[in-house]
Formats: sequence, C-alpha cells, structure tokens
Amino acid sequence: MTTARIPTWRRSLNRAEICDRNFREHVEAWDGPGFPTPEDDSPVMAGSTLTAAAFLELFESQLISRHLDLMARVLRLQNKVFYTIGSSGHEGNALVARLTRHTDPAFLHYRSGAFMAERFRKLPGMDPIMDSALSFAASKDDPASGGRHKVWGSKPLWVLPQTSTIASHLPKAMGTALAIEQARRIGHGLPVPEDSIAVCSFGDASANHATAQTAFNAAAWTAYQKLPAPVLFVCEDNGIGISVKTPRGWIAERFSSMPGLDYFHADGLDLAAGHDNVRAAVEHCRRTRRPTFLHLRTTRIMGHAGTDFEIEWRPIEELVTVESTDPLLRSAEIALSSGLMDKAELLERYETIRKRCFEAAEEAYNRPKLMTLEAVVAPLAPDTPDEVHAEATRADYAAKRLAVFGSEEKLPENLPPRHLAIQINQALHDLFCKYPEALLFGEDVAQKGGVYTVTKNLHKAFKGHRVFNTLLDETMVLGLAQGYANMGLLPLPEIQYLAYFHNACDQIRGEAASLQFFSNDQYRNPMVVRIAGLGYQKGFGGHFHNDNSITALRDIPGLIVGCASRGDDAAMMLRTLTAKAKVDGRVSIFLEPIALYMTKDLHEPGDGQWQFAYPAPDQALVVGEPRVYAEDADDLLVITYGNGVPMSLRAARRIEAETGHKVRVLDLRWLVPLSAAAIVAHASGCARVLVVDEGRHSAGIGEGVLAALLEGGQGGKPVRRVVGADTFTPLADAALLVLPGEDDIVAAALEIA
Repeated sequence: MTTARIPTWRRSLNRAEICDRNFREHVEAWDGPGFPTPEDDSPVMAGSTLTAAAFLELFESQLISRHLDLMARVLRLQNKVFYTIGSSGHEGNALVARLTRHTDPAFLHYRSGAFMAERFRKLPGMDPIMDSALSFAASKDDPASGGRHKVWGSKPLWVLPQTSTIASHLPKAMGTALAIEQARRIGHGLPVPEDSIAVCSFGDASANHATAQTAFNAAAWTAYQKLPAPVLFVCEDNGIGISVKTPRGWIAERFSSMPGLDYFHADGLDLAAGHDNVRAAVEHCRRTRRPTFLHLRTTRIMGHAGTDFEIEWRPIEELVTVESTDPLLRSAEIALSSGLMDKAELLERYETIRKRCFEAAEEAYNRPKLMTLEAVVAPLAPDTPDEVHAEATRADYAAKRLAVFGSEEKLPENLPPRHLAIQINQALHDLFCKYPEALLFGEDVAQKGGVYTVTKNLHKAFKGHRVFNTLLDETMVLGLAQGYANMGLLPLPEIQYLAYFHNACDQIRGEAASLQFFSNDQYRNPMVVRIAGLGYQKGFGGHFHNDNSITALRDIPGLIVGCASRGDDAAMMLRTLTAKAKVDGRVSIFLEPIALYMTKDLHEPGDGQWQFAYPAPDQALVVGEPRVYAEDADDLLVITYGNGVPMSLRAARRIEAETGHKVRVLDLRWLVPLSAAAIVAHASGCARVLVVDEGRHSAGIGEGVLAALLEGGQGGKPVRRVVGADTFTPLADAALLVLPGEDDIVAAALEIA
C-alpha cells in the first residue's frame, strides 16, 4: 500500500485507537463463506485439533488481553494506570496456558496478558480482569504484588511474578525444571505434581541475551547427559526488540538444530492452526522430561510501550502491513466463518469485555494504594528473630549426626579447637544432617571438596543427589538455587570466588532478592550463598582471587551478608542464616575470607590462638550481633571485619604497648545490614574510633560505618578510617601496597591519640 492510499485517519489516531478501529471494521466488513456450526467438541475448523468450545474460551481470553491493553493506553493519559507494555499481537500465547496446567510453574514474558486470562480458567472464582486492573492501577489490593509493580503473577496459579524481564528469568526456570526431578531423587515432597513442567516465555530479542544463552546451554548440557529437565522455553517471536529488528529466520536457524533442545514451531497468529503444534510441544516436554523449545510466531501491533511512537521511526506502510497480521482479526474470521458467532454477537462480546475492563479499571483506581514507606517495604525483608533463633538452635538430629561423624568422640564439639575452613566444613555436615532437603552445589565442590577443601567429604557422606558439581557458570549456579528454592528445597550454592559473583550479580539483585518484594511475600526463594573472597591470600593472588570489592552486595535490598573471621562464629552464623532462609525465606550471602581459611595462629607462629572450639548445635547468633574483644577498654574502638579482625588484634597489642591506651575491637560479623545500634553503642563508650576496612576507599563497608557514627551522634570525637586503595589488586607482595596493613592501623591510632 502506498502512502497516498493510506487513509488520513490512520495518521491522526494513536496506535491503540487504530488497532481498535481495525478490529471493528474488519468484523463489520466480513463477507466470507460460512460453514455449519460445529458441535462443542468438534474441530472449530477442518483439519484443526482445536475444538469449538475451546476456541470460544481462547478467543475470549484474547479479547480480555486486548481490552486490558486498550484500557491501559487510554487511562494512562489520565494518570489512572501506570503501565503500558502491552500484549497486543501476542494473544496466541493463550494456547500455551490452555495446554499446560495451573500447577506448571510459569515464568512469563511481559506480553502475557492472554496467557494469564486463559490460565485463570483453571481455577473457579477468579477474575483475570479485576486482578489485572488492580495491578495496572498499583493498588495495594493487587493480589500479585500488593501494588508494588505491574506484574503477571498469581500464587494459586503458580505464576511467579517477574518485573521487566530481559531473559534474567530463564536460568531460574531451568533451575525449577531440574528441581522438579531432583526433589524426587532425594525423596523430598514437591509443592506441584511430579510430572509438572516449568514454562518460560520470552521474546526473540531476549533470546540473544547472555543470560538466556546461559539457560539454553545448561539445558543442552543437561540433555546431553540424559538428565531430566522438563522446561518448556516459549520464544514469542514478533520479529522486533523495541526498534531493532530480528533478522528474518534467525530464531529458527539458531534453535531448530541446537543439540539438546527439542524444537517445535507453532503459529501463534492463528488459534486453529497453532493448537496442534503447541499441544505437541507441551506433551513432548511432559512425557520425555527433555528441554523443549517452542518457537511461537507472534507480532507486535502497537509500539513497545505507550511512550513508543512507532510512526516517528517506522514507515507507515510497514505499520499497516503489521496491523493486517493481528491475531484477533484471524480469530474473528474463525468465529464468523464457523458460524459460532455472527457479526452482531461478536461485536457485542467485544464491547462487553471493553466495558468490563474499563469498569474494573475505574474501581481499581479508587481502591487503596500504598501510602506509607512501612507498607511498601513490608514484604522485602521479613524478620522474626525469635522464631529464627529457635530454628537455628534446634538440635533434634543427634542420631543422624552420630551416623555421619562416626561416634560421640568424633563429634566436632568434642574435638580440639580448629581453624576456619574445618569448622565451616563441620557446620555444613551438621546442616545436612538437620535439613534433608539441603543441597550444596557449585564448581568443584563435590569429589574435590572445593578449591580450599572446605566441602571435603560432604559428597561422600551425602551422595551426589545432594552435593554435586555444576557447569562453570555462576549465573546458572544462582539460577539453579532459585529453582530449587521454588520447589521447597534448601539450596546452599557456592560461588568459587567473590570476583566471579559479579558475573552473575543480577541473579541475586534482580531476581532472588526481589521475589518476596514483588510477590508481596507470597513467593520465596530462600538460600544461603557461600562465597570465598577478600584479600591477603598469599602465594596465589591477583585481582580475581583477592577480590575485596563487596560494593555490589551492599545495595541489594533485602539481602543479608555475613562475614566470619573465625571458625566458631562461622558455624553459628551459618546456622542462623540457614534458619533465616527456612523461617523468613531470606536470601543471604556468607562471605568467607580465603586468607583466614587455614589460619591457626594470631600473634606468634605456633600459638594456635586463631583456632576455636566448635560450638554445640544448639548455639547460634542473632543477625547484627557483633563480637567484642576487650569490651571494657575505652580509649580506642577499632571497628572491623574479616581479615581486619586478627590484624586489628595484633595492632591493638602494639598500640597498648606504645601508648598505654586500651583498645576495644568490634568484629561486625554482619556487613549487610550493618548494626548501626551496636556501632553507636560501642563508639559512645570510647574516646576515639578507628574504622579498619579491607575493602576499597570508595563504597566500602567503612563508608557505612562512618555514616552510622555520624548519624548516631558520634561525629564529635576523633574518627579515622584505614582502608584499601581504589584500585584492582595486583599479584604477589604488591597486593600489600593497596590493602591496609597492621602498620597502617598502628599509625592511624597514634595519629588520633
């Protein structure tokens, strides 16, 4: 069609109005051949496996999705709706909802309105229009997120809320599929049927994202080893990502011959034509338990979002061509040609659903909103310290401990004091005795026992279904953790080095730590992530093995970060963090200082003063509770953590010898959230304060400590900071030039004396 032949009204109306007008005009102009009206259980069209009754319900789901989109575009201009990334053109995904179960965990692309409308049919008494309207309006009555974001989600329908997912949900969908199978192998009861599959939808542009490629590779790797992984990847291919077009045929070329992914193609623009292949893909995934890739043809008949004015960057002739592929036009043709509806009935249905959507939107707009900060953050970080402490100190697994450790004499609390690595290992053995649903996994953690042998013998004691190696892929390690947590397991993943965590940070920042917040605490993915890190490692160093940057952990809302400097603390902190996961559903990082793993001495070689007795299983710590050395000292307070603790204790002895000043050392132990109350309380009892932070000068823990001191009224006394330089850590002894040392602590103390 040339520009001259395009009606003027197409240029003067917005895209939503054009799509709306196109549909009504298409129906009114219909003059095609008719066929005898099929029975409810007969094919809606000759050669189709879709019945007439099923078609009518699917068509209604499509219409609901479309009118939610149109309503959002209109009411956004009135500031009554706050989200306009629509599903128009993707309504064929209702087929996927129809042919899967409501107990198949679903991780959805944001263009999933029709999927949700159709899945709502699976349970009686649910209203997809009202629930969606509440979400669009950011009402606190929104059953998905409590008004925190427009998300597709539902607890009873097993749709785990996503925010603006650009492939970041694929690893946890893959992890959920593996967890469905893993739970059965370890005898753990699932919250869904054993033959469930994980459903994961995304766009053709997102398929190119590194995080998506991680999930596809893990799926293929799993299939290559003949391990069950029932994940249905649904690529909704509309040929464009915002404004960047996907090369024609790219998705089929890339995935149709990918080993380990079983490829199916279906036409999502035609319910009658697409039904059989969608059904085949779902049945194949459920029967074979293999990763399955469903390439679903879709289109995008409005801009990426309400602020995307396509007419400014896309030729109008192209837009008209796209409009002609609107799947609702084809569904209308099927309804009319089959005799299931006449034109009047169809338009009445169309307008009735429009009216329902606008009425629901108006009601939702008038429903309560989140009005206080307390209400906003309520589900972010559930905190029940009494219940957590009771769980952490629960020690009703004595018989299992005896079986694992061998005898009463070999129980760790009956052995001589040991160093950090040994006591972390003993604590992990204890946790695996206590929690049969616990899993430990990562790179080299099984037979080898980890790079530093911290997980030694766990594989032997608890076998490969509970302790196992993964791909060399931190993103997938954390994706697995989320999947296992979704299925009620207790994941304890290991990230080999802190520097490697940065490769996969978004799996914690954007996914794991945000789920409770965006689901209004309806979904939780509890886990304790162990990470070896920090500096001062001798003989094997450089930036990637002496990473002292914990900034990426500090600003993740809801995350807990603990860092033990000694073995007994490590054991008690691990118990607390694991209980925190079990009781409050929290995501935690346990940071293990590599340089202290094997440290046995404090002041002199052979003094053994950095080895400690193993705490009995009924001992644990409270999150935020520091350890204090020389609590009665009041001349100087040294606030530190990790490697800084033994270093500060050695410096304290020198300071006292040189100045006579008594030094109190505060080991924070908990880095996120910082216990401002403890920091201020101890600082108020001392004349001077020295903050020893082995992290970097900018954005390190020390900045948070200084802020707590200032805000707590302690800024009037001498305060100094000893901190690392803003640089990457070099190799060998040059590392000591950029990290704070004992001499630096003594010098700073003398300066403020």
